[in-house]
Amino acid sequence: MENKTKDCPVCNRQSVLLDVVDFNKSCEEARGKFLPLTGVSIYYSHCPNCSFTFAPEFEKWTESDFLKYIYNDDYIQIDPDYIDVRPKNNSEVLKQLFADQKSFIRHLDYGGGNGKLSQLLNQDGWNSETYDPFPASSLSLSDLGKFNLITAFEVFEHVPNINILMSNLAEVMSDDCLVLFSTLVSDGNIKSNSRINWWYASPRNGHISLFSKKSLELLGSKYNLNFGSFSDGFHCYWRLVPNWAKHVIK
Repeated sequence: MENKTKDCPVCNRQSVLLDVVDFNKSCEEARGKFLPLTGVSIYYSHCPNCSFTFAPEFEKWTESDFLKYIYNDDYIQIDPDYIDVRPKNNSEVLKQLFADQKSFIRHLDYGGGNGKLSQLLNQDGWNSETYDPFPASSLSLSDLGKFNLITAFEVFEHVPNINILMSNLAEVMSDDCLVLFSTLVSDGNIKSNSRINWWYASPRNGHISLFSKKSLELLGSKYNLNFGSFSDGFHCYWRLVPNWAKHVIK
């Protein structure tokens, strides 16, 4: 029998199998919408040390697999907000936080999908670019230069290899850069020796990496980054706080 456990990608401790769910478990279950079962089992492993929870199966998937089974034409059915609603809301958050500082900001929206967020910001006079590593882009990260504000909204939970994500972010961070990102933390929602009932643990949405606050802090420390949270879903990394962001990071 294949051993489905592996070392934790965050802290390198031995993880343990926690639970198994059907592939069609989706975030829409929180709204009372349930997809038919597929009979395809997705195992989640859990780190007893840092509480990072992840689905190792997806590390073996190719880009074609993700496009065929997750990010296909039906994806909008289980994440209807990603095309328009979420980018608009996120643009309003950034404008409220940094409206008076936008002239000092070079912004990258990492994992920006259709580029809607950057489009909205640029229409308001920002200097914003978008980059999405999936599907594979002909544009290299090294071609983009450095940024002093990077956003990654609803990105971390979708990534099968979190260390590649962090290396990519570190590559385009200027010394004084603020990384703002959103992902719900698992604290209180996922526990050792318990079944996974949390709606956010949803393989059909591509939610395959689930973080505790401790795991986010440890992950940042591997890349010499400080970590802070504004809420259970909104977080930040930084090395040096930009002058224009000191009203946010105190």
